[in-house]
Amino acid sequence: MKRLLFALLCLLSLTARASEPIATTADATESENFNPGEMILHHIGDSHEWHWFSMGETHVTTYLPVIAYRAGSGLSVFSSHELAEGKVHEGLKLEHEHLISTDGAKVYDFSITKNVATLMIASVLMLIVFITVARGYAKRGTAAPRGMQSFFEPLIIFIRDEVAKKSIGPKYERYMPYLLTVFFFIWFSNLLGLLPGGANLTGNIAVTLTLAVITLLITLFSSNKNYWAHIFATPGVPKALLPIMIPVELIGIVVKPFSLMVRLFANITAGHIVTLSFISLIFIFRNIGIAPVSLAFGLFIFFLELLVAILQAYIFTLLTAMYIGGAVEDHHDADYQMGGGDGAAPAKAH
Repeated sequence: MKRLLFALLCLLSLTARASEPIATTADATESENFNPGEMILHHIGDSHEWHWFSMGETHVTTYLPVIAYRAGSGLSVFSSHELAEGKVHEGLKLEHEHLISTDGAKVYDFSITKNVATLMIASVLMLIVFITVARGYAKRGTAAPRGMQSFFEPLIIFIRDEVAKKSIGPKYERYMPYLLTVFFFIWFSNLLGLLPGGANLTGNIAVTLTLAVITLLITLFSSNKNYWAHIFATPGVPKALLPIMIPVELIGIVVKPFSLMVRLFANITAGHIVTLSFISLIFIFRNIGIAPVSLAFGLFIFFLELLVAILQAYIFTLLTAMYIGGAVEDHHDADYQMGGGDGAAPAKAH
């Protein structure tokens, strides 16, 4: 834990300030040629460097490690500062944030990009938060929670009682670690993306794809015979229709995680695009009169995104629990979810 924090601090401390003289005529040309689409795509996309802000001619940027492997040249590790402004280093260069080799060789890019660094930060935050919460429970037991423990306990109980128990049933306990992890990871990542200079981690389709694939694998490996019976012999469906229904059900297995992936990616990315679009109006019209309206709408969308941040985490977790619940459901689980049953199952829910 200490080594991970030390490495992260060393990574973030590699901040360089690059100063470039810019003429007044160049400023005017840049203002006239302002491209909002390019600016927005730059802010929501991944990058090998982390640009924080600019003050006049000073640009504050964190240059991240470039880690690349080529079959003929082996492993290359250096700072992305070596590739800034189109420079070539060790036969590598950046084109639209894609690392390519000048000799055309295949490049395997394992670099610590802005999104990867944000993922590390979110992971460290989760470790700090939940180690602190766990120590609080170990120290105080069933006594009233304090500090950080009192803030996160209602959220943990909500995920357990309103999501896991109701969607999965009596087997919910084995899936609680994953449900809590995915909920807080998405929420923390969404909030980090709203900070000034933050990275659009959950707006990266590769990240949402990975989360969706993990959910799919857990669902499939947890499934029982009743789950597959509903797919290959859907109750109430005439046998003559099974050749049509079976492919539809099999497609549905893949469509569910696909919808998880697209929903999270689209909602988070759309929020960033709308906010930046309102801010861009100031530079498009180049009129101070439009600034109050543009900033007002931008702030409104920003605060709306604070709600969306936790809402999307909740939706992803809820649908994940529902998909898992459908895979592990037994005949008696319906009674458990309705609050009935023989009394044994409800007693297991603390």
